[in-house]
Amino acid sequence: MSLLHDGQVIRGTYEVERMIGEGAFAEVYRVRHRFLGRQAMKVFKMVGMTITEIEEMLGEAILLSRIGHPNIIRVFDANTTETSRGMCGFFTTEYIAGGSLEQFWRSHGAQLVPIETAVEITRQVCRGLSVAHGEKPPVVHRDIKPQNILVGYDADGLRARVSDFGLAKRVNPLTLMASARGTRCFKAPEAMLNPQSDSCAGDVWAVGCTLYLLLTDRLPLAEAGELDVFDPKCFERPIIPASRLNIRVDALLDQILMRTLALKAEERYPSAKELLEELNKWKPVAASAAAQPKTIATSDFSKSALGTHTPPNENKARKMAGRAVQKARQTGKLNDAADLMEEAFNLWPDLRVEYEYLLQLWRRGLTM
Repeated sequence: MSLLHDGQVIRGTYEVERMIGEGAFAEVYRVRHRFLGRQAMKVFKMVGMTITEIEEMLGEAILLSRIGHPNIIRVFDANTTETSRGMCGFFTTEYIAGGSLEQFWRSHGAQLVPIETAVEITRQVCRGLSVAHGEKPPVVHRDIKPQNILVGYDADGLRARVSDFGLAKRVNPLTLMASARGTRCFKAPEAMLNPQSDSCAGDVWAVGCTLYLLLTDRLPLAEAGELDVFDPKCFERPIIPASRLNIRVDALLDQILMRTLALKAEERYPSAKELLEELNKWKPVAASAAAQPKTIATSDFSKSALGTHTPPNENKARKMAGRAVQKARQTGKLNDAADLMEEAFNLWPDLRVEYEYLLQLWRRGLTM
């Protein structure tokens, strides 16, 4: 049984629209603020806690409220509410209709994410992480992965936001390391071997894994996450250069990727700031010199690297897009129309070509 139900009103201010996600420790809902419109509400599952314990659980909200950046999810409110299981803590953030980077990646089906888009998303992730890594002492995310990166459109176009700082921790100011948590297939080798060795360089490894996935539809070392018991030998297999799986990956991008995925932490970029500086030097190869491949070398890998998924659905997507266009004609419904269109994009990516410009107009409060 879920903590909240559709239509429930929280503290006289938030109306629950629907659940949009669930993890081990919390449920996430799309809610509508009485005055400010749609937001996302994260409700922690633990009940019977003292106020002090609830405040500790809300540490993620406190951390995010202090680290303000366009590429880090914004927090609006934090409080407690009565749920089906008792009193629970919650906090609200901006709602990103496009959902996670995993959804964005999967929506491309047998096609690869365009290389320019993959690199730009990674740059934006690095911009947000650079702020956290630049704290004194640095804040390490410890769980960078496509599921914890939100991708949606604003007035300027596609924008990525780093979310789920629930595992983030300030590193030891002497060792610059924190205890290792997170998802195994995105964990750096040293963090798998030593639970006290997570660092900014460990976040860089995870960013590298994410970019490699966007460019190739594979994980660089998938075995690290598939084994029931961790085996250090899984890191002995050479990583296939991304250029062998995607012809638009050039030598510079290969070089950047391989440094992010260096087995030794000291050989990687020390933080997201240095990785961002290198990514800013990269320029795409002219389309005439290297056409964008439609599929990867082995189609069996297409979008299966993170497990099973629902395939793209053009018919359903086009119906949603049609409803979005109709809704945009109604007074005061532009944001709702834009949200619906972004959901449609995740069902059929070709709609981006047809409606992306229109969506950006809606996000600016304009109609045609």
